[in-house]
Amino acid sequence: MHFKNGILYLLLATAIFSCSEKNGSEKTATSSVVTESEKLKFRIDTLTNELENPWGIAFLPDGRILVTERKGEIRIIQDGKLLAEKIENVPAVYAHGQGGLLDIIAHPDYATNGWIYFSYAKPGEGGGGTTIVRAKLNGNALTDVQELFTAQPYADSEVHFGSRIVFDGNGHIFFSCGERGTKENAQNLGNHLGKILRLNEDGSVPNDNPFVATAGAKPEIWSYGHRNPQGLVYNKTTGELWNVEHGPKGGDELNKVEKGKNYGWPVITYGTNYDGTPITDITAKEGMEQPVWYWVPSIATCGMAQVTSDKYPGWKNNFLVGALAQTHIARVEVENGKYIKHERILEKIGRVRMIAQSPDGYLYIATESPGMVLKINPAE
Repeated sequence: MHFKNGILYLLLATAIFSCSEKNGSEKTATSSVVTESEKLKFRIDTLTNELENPWGIAFLPDGRILVTERKGEIRIIQDGKLLAEKIENVPAVYAHGQGGLLDIIAHPDYATNGWIYFSYAKPGEGGGGTTIVRAKLNGNALTDVQELFTAQPYADSEVHFGSRIVFDGNGHIFFSCGERGTKENAQNLGNHLGKILRLNEDGSVPNDNPFVATAGAKPEIWSYGHRNPQGLVYNKTTGELWNVEHGPKGGDELNKVEKGKNYGWPVITYGTNYDGTPITDITAKEGMEQPVWYWVPSIATCGMAQVTSDKYPGWKNNFLVGALAQTHIARVEVENGKYIKHERILEKIGRVRMIAQSPDGYLYIATESPGMVLKINPAE
Protein backbone atom coordinates (compact mmCIF):
# COMPACT_ATOMS: atom_id res chain seq x y z
CA MET A 1 0.00 0.00 0.00
CA HIS A 2 1.13 3.56 -0.64
CA PHE A 3 0.48 6.46 1.69
CA LYS A 4 1.33 10.12 1.20
CA ASN A 5 0.48 11.22 4.71
CA GLY A 6 3.04 10.80 7.50
CA ILE A 7 0.24 10.76 10.08
CA LEU A 8 -0.38 7.10 9.35
CA TYR A 9 3.30 6.41 9.93
CA LEU A 10 3.16 8.08 13.33
CA LEU A 11 0.20 5.96 14.37
CA LEU A 12 2.04 2.84 13.28
CA ALA A 13 5.25 3.85 15.07
CA THR A 14 3.29 4.53 18.26
CA ALA A 15 1.71 1.13 18.11
CA ILE A 16 5.05 -0.57 17.56
CA PHE A 17 6.69 1.23 20.47
CA SER A 18 3.84 0.39 22.83
CA CYS A 19 5.08 -3.20 22.60
CA SER A 20 8.80 -2.49 22.68
CA GLU A 21 11.26 -2.80 25.54
CA LYS A 22 12.16 0.39 27.41
CA ASN A 23 15.10 1.76 29.43
CA GLY A 24 17.34 2.27 26.43
CA SER A 25 17.04 -1.25 25.06
CA GLU A 26 14.00 -0.96 22.82
CA LYS A 27 13.88 -3.00 19.66
CA THR A 28 14.33 -1.25 16.36
CA ALA A 29 10.89 -0.42 15.00
CA THR A 30 10.69 -0.91 11.25
CA SER A 31 7.71 0.56 9.42
CA SER A 32 6.19 -1.58 6.71
CA VAL A 33 4.40 1.48 5.34
CA VAL A 34 5.69 2.68 1.99
CA THR A 35 5.60 6.44 1.58
CA GLU A 36 5.37 7.54 -2.02
CA SER A 37 6.84 10.97 -2.68
CA GLU A 38 7.03 12.59 -6.10
CA LYS A 39 10.33 10.99 -7.04
CA LEU A 40 11.01 8.24 -4.52
CA LYS A 41 9.27 5.53 -2.50
CA PHE A 42 10.70 4.92 0.94
CA ARG A 43 10.13 3.41 4.36
CA ILE A 44 11.04 4.76 7.78
CA ASP A 45 12.92 2.83 10.47
CA THR A 46 12.60 4.22 13.99
CA LEU A 47 15.82 3.70 15.96
CA THR A 48 14.54 5.36 19.13
CA ASN A 49 11.72 7.55 20.38
CA GLU A 50 13.19 8.13 23.85
CA LEU A 51 15.38 11.19 23.35
CA GLU A 52 14.92 14.66 24.77
CA ASN A 53 15.45 17.47 22.26
CA PRO A 54 17.98 15.69 20.00
CA TRP A 55 20.06 18.21 18.06
CA GLY A 56 23.04 16.75 16.19
CA ILE A 57 23.98 13.37 14.69
CA ALA A 58 27.51 12.01 14.16
CA PHE A 59 28.56 8.70 12.62
CA LEU A 60 31.58 6.70 13.79
CA PRO A 61 33.42 4.09 11.68
CA ASP A 62 32.50 1.31 14.13
CA GLY A 63 28.81 1.85 13.35
CA ARG A 64 27.91 3.82 16.46
CA ILE A 65 25.79 6.93 16.05
CA LEU A 66 26.27 9.79 18.51
CA VAL A 67 23.29 12.05 19.15
CA THR A 68 23.42 15.26 21.18
CA GLU A 69 20.58 16.23 23.50
CA ARG A 70 20.28 19.96 24.08
CA LYS A 71 20.29 19.58 27.87
CA GLY A 72 23.95 18.54 27.65
CA GLU A 73 24.17 14.80 27.01
CA ILE A 74 25.61 12.75 24.16
CA ARG A 75 23.67 9.54 23.58
CA ILE A 76 24.81 6.41 21.74
CA ILE A 77 22.86 4.38 19.21
CA GLN A 78 24.47 1.04 18.51
CA ASP A 79 23.16 -1.87 16.47
CA GLY A 80 19.91 -0.02 15.92
CA LYS A 81 19.07 0.75 19.55
CA LEU A 82 19.62 3.51 22.07
CA LEU A 83 22.04 2.56 24.83
CA ALA A 84 21.48 3.47 28.46
CA GLU A 85 25.17 4.42 28.75
CA LYS A 86 26.06 7.99 27.80
CA ILE A 87 29.26 9.75 26.76
CA GLU A 88 31.08 11.07 29.81
CA ASN A 89 33.06 14.29 30.39
CA VAL A 90 30.82 16.53 28.29
CA PRO A 91 31.45 20.21 29.19
CA ALA A 92 28.81 22.05 31.20
CA VAL A 93 26.38 23.85 28.88
CA TYR A 94 24.35 27.06 29.03
CA ALA A 95 21.03 25.21 28.87
CA HIS A 96 18.70 28.18 28.60
CA GLY A 97 15.97 28.52 25.99
CA GLN A 98 17.45 27.47 22.66
CA GLY A 99 20.93 27.15 24.17
CA GLY A 100 22.67 23.97 25.25
CA LEU A 101 24.56 21.16 23.56
CA LEU A 102 24.10 21.62 19.83
CA ASP A 103 25.78 20.06 16.79
CA ILE A 104 28.23 17.14 16.59
CA ILE A 105 30.28 15.77 13.70
CA ALA A 106 33.14 13.30 13.29
CA HIS A 107 36.22 14.48 11.42
CA PRO A 108 36.27 13.04 7.87
CA ASP A 109 39.53 11.26 8.80
CA TYR A 110 38.24 10.14 12.18
CA ALA A 111 39.58 6.61 11.66
CA THR A 112 43.07 8.13 11.54
CA ASN A 113 42.94 11.09 13.94
CA GLY A 114 40.00 10.30 16.27
CA TRP A 115 38.66 13.88 16.43
CA ILE A 116 35.02 14.65 17.14
CA TYR A 117 33.86 18.27 16.84
CA PHE A 118 30.81 19.67 18.60
CA SER A 119 29.19 23.01 19.33
CA TYR A 120 27.49 24.17 22.48
CA ALA A 121 26.37 27.25 24.34
CA LYS A 122 29.12 27.81 26.89
CA PRO A 123 28.20 29.53 30.17
CA GLY A 124 30.27 32.58 31.02
CA GLU A 125 30.20 36.12 32.30
CA GLY A 126 27.26 37.84 30.66
CA GLY A 127 25.36 34.67 29.75
CA GLY A 128 26.40 32.15 27.11
CA GLY A 129 28.28 31.99 23.85
CA THR A 130 28.33 29.57 20.91
CA THR A 131 31.50 27.53 21.31
CA ILE A 132 33.33 25.02 19.08
CA VAL A 133 35.25 22.18 20.73
CA ARG A 134 37.04 19.09 19.53
CA ALA A 135 37.77 15.99 21.58
CA LYS A 136 38.62 12.30 21.33
CA LEU A 137 36.89 9.24 22.70
CA ASN A 138 38.47 6.83 25.14
CA GLY A 139 35.83 4.16 25.44
CA ASN A 140 32.71 6.21 26.10
CA ALA A 141 34.46 9.21 27.67
CA LEU A 142 35.66 12.41 26.05
CA THR A 143 39.38 13.10 26.37
CA ASP A 144 41.80 15.69 24.98
CA VAL A 145 39.02 18.30 24.97
CA GLN A 146 40.21 21.39 23.09
CA GLU A 147 38.21 24.61 22.90
CA LEU A 148 38.74 26.09 19.44
CA PHE A 149 36.42 29.10 19.45
CA THR A 150 33.84 31.00 21.49
CA ALA A 151 31.62 33.63 19.89
CA GLN A 152 32.01 37.12 21.29
CA PRO A 153 30.33 38.81 22.98
CA TYR A 154 28.55 36.54 25.42
CA ALA A 155 24.85 37.36 25.75
CA ASP A 156 22.15 36.55 28.26
CA SER A 157 19.64 36.05 25.45
CA GLU A 158 18.11 32.56 25.25
CA VAL A 159 17.70 32.58 21.45
CA HIS A 160 19.60 32.30 18.15
CA PHE A 161 22.78 30.36 18.94
CA GLY A 162 23.09 28.70 15.51
CA SER A 163 25.00 26.35 15.20
CA ARG A 164 26.04 23.76 12.63
CA ILE A 165 29.52 22.54 11.74
CA VAL A 166 30.77 21.25 8.36
CA PHE A 167 34.18 20.32 6.93
CA ASP A 168 35.31 21.41 3.48
CA GLY A 169 37.87 18.62 3.04
CA ASN A 170 40.65 21.18 2.60
CA GLY A 171 41.60 21.60 6.23
CA HIS A 172 38.84 24.02 7.27
CA ILE A 173 35.59 23.99 9.20
CA PHE A 174 32.63 26.27 8.63
CA PHE A 175 30.11 26.88 11.38
CA SER A 176 27.19 29.18 12.07
CA CYS A 177 26.27 31.56 14.86
CA GLY A 178 22.97 33.36 15.29
CA GLU A 179 22.67 37.04 16.18
CA ARG A 180 21.34 36.17 19.65
CA GLY A 181 18.13 38.10 19.13
CA THR A 182 19.81 41.48 18.62
CA LYS A 183 19.23 42.30 14.96
CA GLU A 184 22.03 44.85 14.66
CA ASN A 185 24.68 42.25 15.50
CA ALA A 186 24.28 40.65 12.08
CA GLN A 187 25.63 43.75 10.26
CA ASN A 188 28.43 44.43 12.74
CA LEU A 189 31.75 42.93 11.64
CA GLY A 190 33.12 43.67 15.11
CA ASN A 191 31.39 40.66 16.64
CA HIS A 192 30.77 37.00 15.72
CA LEU A 193 26.99 37.08 16.00
CA GLY A 194 24.79 36.59 12.95
CA LYS A 195 27.67 35.17 10.95
CA ILE A 196 29.01 32.11 9.15
CA LEU A 197 32.58 31.58 10.37
CA ARG A 198 35.58 29.67 9.07
CA LEU A 199 38.57 28.23 10.91
CA ASN A 200 41.39 25.85 10.24
CA GLU A 201 40.67 22.47 11.77
CA ASP A 202 42.99 23.25 14.71
CA GLY A 203 41.09 26.45 15.53
CA SER A 204 43.52 28.91 13.97
CA VAL A 205 42.31 31.56 11.54
CA PRO A 206 42.95 30.96 7.81
CA ASN A 207 44.97 33.79 6.32
CA ASP A 208 42.66 33.95 3.29
CA ASN A 209 39.48 34.65 5.29
CA PRO A 210 37.78 37.72 3.79
CA PHE A 211 38.07 40.11 6.75
CA VAL A 212 41.51 39.19 8.12
CA ALA A 213 42.93 42.53 7.03
CA THR A 214 39.83 44.62 7.80
CA ALA A 215 40.38 46.91 10.79
CA GLY A 216 37.97 46.16 13.63
CA ALA A 217 36.49 43.05 11.99
CA LYS A 218 36.56 39.59 13.53
CA PRO A 219 38.95 37.57 11.36
CA GLU A 220 36.93 34.35 11.67
CA ILE A 221 34.00 35.79 9.68
CA TRP A 222 33.21 34.22 6.30
CA SER A 223 29.84 35.89 5.65
CA TYR A 224 27.45 38.11 7.59
CA GLY A 225 23.91 39.45 7.70
CA HIS A 226 22.46 36.17 8.98
CA ARG A 227 19.67 35.82 11.54
CA ASN A 228 19.79 32.30 12.99
CA PRO A 229 21.40 29.74 10.66
CA GLN A 230 20.65 26.22 11.91
CA GLY A 231 21.33 24.29 8.72
CA LEU A 232 24.67 24.13 6.90
CA VAL A 233 25.96 21.97 4.03
CA TYR A 234 29.28 21.93 2.19
CA ASN A 235 29.33 20.14 -1.16
CA LYS A 236 32.89 18.92 -1.66
CA THR A 237 32.27 18.16 -5.35
CA THR A 238 31.14 21.67 -6.28
CA GLY A 239 32.88 23.58 -3.49
CA GLU A 240 29.59 25.27 -2.57
CA LEU A 241 28.46 26.18 0.93
CA TRP A 242 24.71 26.37 1.60
CA ASN A 243 22.66 27.31 4.62
CA VAL A 244 19.11 27.59 5.83
CA GLU A 245 18.21 30.12 8.47
CA HIS A 246 15.17 31.12 10.46
CA GLY A 247 13.32 34.23 9.44
CA PRO A 248 11.06 36.00 11.93
CA LYS A 249 7.37 35.70 10.97
CA GLY A 250 7.98 34.57 7.41
CA GLY A 251 11.23 34.89 5.51
CA ASP A 252 13.02 31.62 6.28
CA GLU A 253 15.87 31.44 3.76
CA LEU A 254 17.91 29.01 1.69
CA ASN A 255 21.19 30.71 0.79
CA LYS A 256 24.25 29.91 -1.25
CA VAL A 257 26.89 31.27 1.12
CA GLU A 258 29.87 32.94 -0.50
CA LYS A 259 33.05 34.51 0.80
CA GLY A 260 32.70 37.96 2.32
CA LYS A 261 29.08 38.51 1.25
CA ASN A 262 26.29 40.21 3.17
CA TYR A 263 22.98 38.33 3.42
CA GLY A 264 21.00 41.34 4.48
CA TRP A 265 19.44 40.73 7.90
CA PRO A 266 17.81 42.91 9.21
CA VAL A 267 18.13 45.54 6.48
CA ILE A 268 16.28 43.34 4.00
CA THR A 269 13.95 40.45 4.78
CA TYR A 270 10.79 38.78 3.50
CA GLY A 271 9.53 38.43 7.08
CA THR A 272 7.85 40.68 9.63
CA ASN A 273 7.93 40.98 13.40
CA TYR A 274 5.92 38.32 15.21
CA ASP A 275 3.20 40.87 15.94
CA GLY A 276 2.90 41.57 12.21
CA THR A 277 4.60 44.99 12.26
CA PRO A 278 7.28 45.61 9.61
CA ILE A 279 10.98 45.12 10.28
CA THR A 280 11.97 46.97 7.12
CA ASP A 281 10.21 48.34 4.06
CA ILE A 282 12.61 46.73 1.55
CA THR A 283 13.35 43.17 0.46
CA ALA A 284 16.36 43.94 -1.75
CA LYS A 285 19.33 46.28 -1.66
CA GLU A 286 22.49 46.64 -3.70
CA GLY A 287 25.40 44.85 -2.05
CA MET A 288 23.14 42.41 -0.20
CA GLU A 289 22.44 38.87 -1.36
CA GLN A 290 19.02 37.49 -2.20
CA PRO A 291 18.06 34.05 -0.91
CA VAL A 292 17.90 31.27 -3.46
CA TRP A 293 14.50 30.47 -1.94
CA TYR A 294 12.45 31.78 0.96
CA TRP A 295 9.40 30.53 2.83
CA VAL A 296 6.37 32.66 3.68
CA PRO A 297 4.87 31.69 6.04
CA SER A 298 7.83 30.33 7.97
CA ILE A 299 8.29 26.61 8.28
CA ALA A 300 11.07 27.16 10.89
CA THR A 301 13.97 25.75 8.86
CA CYS A 302 16.51 23.77 10.80
CA GLY A 303 18.99 20.99 10.00
CA MET A 304 19.59 20.19 6.34
CA ALA A 305 21.35 17.68 4.13
CA GLN A 306 22.22 17.58 0.45
CA VAL A 307 21.60 14.14 -0.99
CA THR A 308 24.80 12.99 -2.69
CA SER A 309 24.19 9.29 -2.14
CA ASP A 310 23.21 6.93 -4.96
CA LYS A 311 20.77 5.23 -2.62
CA TYR A 312 18.12 7.88 -3.34
CA PRO A 313 18.33 8.37 -7.11
CA GLY A 314 15.17 10.46 -7.35
CA TRP A 315 16.55 12.90 -4.78
CA LYS A 316 20.14 13.17 -6.03
CA ASN A 317 21.59 16.63 -5.29
CA ASN A 318 18.34 17.82 -3.69
CA PHE A 319 18.33 19.56 -0.32
CA LEU A 320 16.31 18.05 2.49
CA VAL A 321 15.38 20.79 4.98
CA GLY A 322 13.86 20.15 8.39
CA ALA A 323 10.81 22.13 9.47
CA LEU A 324 10.33 22.66 13.19
CA ALA A 325 7.09 24.62 13.34
CA GLN A 326 5.45 22.93 10.36
CA THR A 327 6.70 19.43 11.29
CA HIS A 328 7.76 18.07 7.91
CA ILE A 329 10.74 17.85 5.57
CA ALA A 330 11.03 20.12 2.53
CA ARG A 331 12.73 18.49 -0.44
CA VAL A 332 14.15 21.38 -2.46
CA GLU A 333 15.37 21.11 -6.03
CA VAL A 334 18.05 23.58 -7.12
CA GLU A 335 19.82 23.63 -10.49
CA ASN A 336 22.78 25.89 -11.35
CA GLY A 337 22.15 27.86 -8.17
CA LYS A 338 18.50 28.52 -9.03
CA TYR A 339 15.43 27.30 -7.18
CA ILE A 340 13.28 24.89 -9.21
CA LYS A 341 10.60 23.52 -6.86
CA HIS A 342 10.05 21.92 -3.50
CA GLU A 343 7.95 19.11 -2.09
CA ARG A 344 6.69 18.55 1.46
CA ILE A 345 7.30 15.01 2.69
CA LEU A 346 6.68 13.24 6.01
CA GLU A 347 3.98 15.66 7.07
CA LYS A 348 3.39 15.79 10.84
CA ILE A 349 6.46 13.65 11.56
CA GLY A 350 7.46 15.94 14.46
CA ARG A 351 9.71 18.98 14.87
CA VAL A 352 12.54 18.07 12.50
CA ARG A 353 15.76 19.28 14.10
CA MET A 354 18.40 17.55 11.99
CA ILE A 355 18.84 15.58 8.76
CA ALA A 356 22.19 13.88 8.18
CA GLN A 357 23.65 11.62 5.50
CA SER A 358 25.84 8.84 6.88
CA PRO A 359 29.15 7.80 5.30
CA ASP A 360 27.42 4.73 3.82
CA GLY A 361 24.89 6.99 2.13
CA TYR A 362 21.74 6.61 4.24
CA LEU A 363 19.66 9.50 5.55
CA TYR A 364 18.82 9.95 9.22
CA ILE A 365 16.39 12.35 10.89
CA ALA A 366 16.26 13.70 14.44
CA THR A 367 12.92 15.03 15.64
CA GLU A 368 11.62 16.73 18.75
CA SER A 369 8.19 16.09 20.27
CA PRO A 370 8.62 13.17 20.18
CA GLY A 371 12.42 12.87 20.45
CA MET A 372 13.17 10.33 17.76
CA VAL A 373 15.99 9.24 15.46
CA LEU A 374 14.67 7.83 12.18
CA LYS A 375 16.31 6.26 9.14
CA ILE A 376 14.99 6.70 5.61
CA ASN A 377 15.23 3.46 3.62
CA PRO A 378 14.42 3.42 -0.11
CA ALA A 379 11.60 1.03 -0.91
CA GLU A 380 12.23 -1.47 -3.68
